[in-house]
Amino acid sequence: MSVTPKSGHPASATPKQRRLARRGWLWLVLAALVPIIAWRFYPTDKSPRGSYYRVVTAVNRGEPEAIFPYIETEAQHAAFSIGRYTRQAKQVVEASYPEPARTEELTRLAPLAEVLPGPGVFRWYAERYGWVARLREDLSGVQSVEVEGDRASIVTARGTRYPFRRRDTGMWGLTLFTARLVADGKKAARDFQQIEAAAADYRARTSVR
Repeated sequence: MSVTPKSGHPASATPKQRRLARRGWLWLVLAALVPIIAWRFYPTDKSPRGSYYRVVTAVNRGEPEAIFPYIETEAQHAAFSIGRYTRQAKQVVEASYPEPARTEELTRLAPLAEVLPGPGVFRWYAERYGWVARLREDLSGVQSVEVEGDRASIVTARGTRYPFRRRDTGMWGLTLFTARLVADGKKAARDFQQIEAAAADYRARTSVR
């Protein structure tokens, strides 16, 4: 019957097997330390380069929600507004619209009303309009960083420019998606007002009968 000594190796293990076992443990330790070391020297997201690298990481992982913290504040607010107004509009339609208008409006509102406001809305847009796929095709290493006040441009090795703006937190946000999200945020607010007005009209008609 073999006895296992304190070293953790079976008594029957050869010196070569023991060396291989020690190397195995060494690789496990190194594998655990590499992410810690990499994070320690990773550029801070308080720099344009650091935010850009985090966008690249999110794209490579196929995680649009992870891009959300690194878009500019105006775009983030718009994504929350889109989700909030769409959910509220859905609730009004469910409570006050008659058929068939009720089903038609719910079908239109459902995709955005059922996702998480903010990051969830951004993911929906990224998937619908191919934002992540477009970034994946064009993202590359950083050739240079140009900073002018609260604005910056990351120039990639392929010559593509990615615009960033400094947020109030000091982080830098990608401005590439701002125009679309802000425009749709305003549209969602107008749609909600129109739906509320229509609902009031439907309720008035019902009360008269």
